[in-house]
Amino acid sequence: MTTAEAGSATTRTAAGRTAASPVDLTPANRSALAWVVADAWLLAKRALIHTWRVPDVLVFSAIQPVLFVLLFTFVFGGAIDVGPGLHYVDYLMPGVFAQTVVFGAMLTGIGLAADKQNGLHDRFRSLPMTRSALLAGRTLSDLVRNAFVMLLMLAVGLAVGFRFHHTSVAAVIGGFAVLLLFSYAFSWISATIGMAVSNAEAAQSGGTIWVLPLVFASSAFAPVASMPGWLQAFARNQPVSVTIDASRALFQGGPVAGDVIASLAWSVGIIAVFGPLSVRTFRRSTGK
Repeated sequence: MTTAEAGSATTRTAAGRTAASPVDLTPANRSALAWVVADAWLLAKRALIHTWRVPDVLVFSAIQPVLFVLLFTFVFGGAIDVGPGLHYVDYLMPGVFAQTVVFGAMLTGIGLAADKQNGLHDRFRSLPMTRSALLAGRTLSDLVRNAFVMLLMLAVGLAVGFRFHHTSVAAVIGGFAVLLLFSYAFSWISATIGMAVSNAEAAQSGGTIWVLPLVFASSAFAPVASMPGWLQAFARNQPVSVTIDASRALFQGGPVAGDVIASLAWSVGIIAVFGPLSVRTFRRSTGK
């Protein structure tokens, strides 16, 4: 057989193999979990780049908590008694941090609903990617954005007199970690709402309905003991209050084990329930 004939036979063989079974271009040693992580990271970078190029959402996300800090510190702070030995701004800032990440988590559902409304999800369905990666990527990008906004709020708090007392660097880092994990958990609730509704406006309204009672009927801005008796049981044990109390204890010293364990249990439980539920809702909404 000549060289030309050998080359022709090789071409025919390769063509026949290609026609019979498509060539697998994926790395043989990459597991399904590795593909989920890779796809989620790629979509998280997409969302972060979008936020960087259109920073309006980031700016407006920061303005509201800054106004809350200034208003509650200088307008309402003098009228709220938080007990001896604690300045109101030191009591307030953990609540503002929690409020910031909870309201920031609402943007997860709004962004996903907007992408669905604009037909972006249909485009993603045509790609060889895992369906859960779209939700995981969005929640991860919003976690990074919430961390940035929280750092901004820390700078504002320090400027108006907020300080860490009777604590350690490790405890302070732990307090912010508890808040960020809680933010990530609430992003999955928001993602479920975003996948269940038809547009971004409905996602925003649906998110506000359940967020407002949790934030304002909590220990964020005033002690639970100052609330009516019938409201105290709910306000003391709901997840926002538990997380605020955990971060406040880590920032200002005091018993932390009970509140931290309760906050972690709430966060892990929310992710365990709403993570699979949001993926199921997403598949149902896209017909897959």
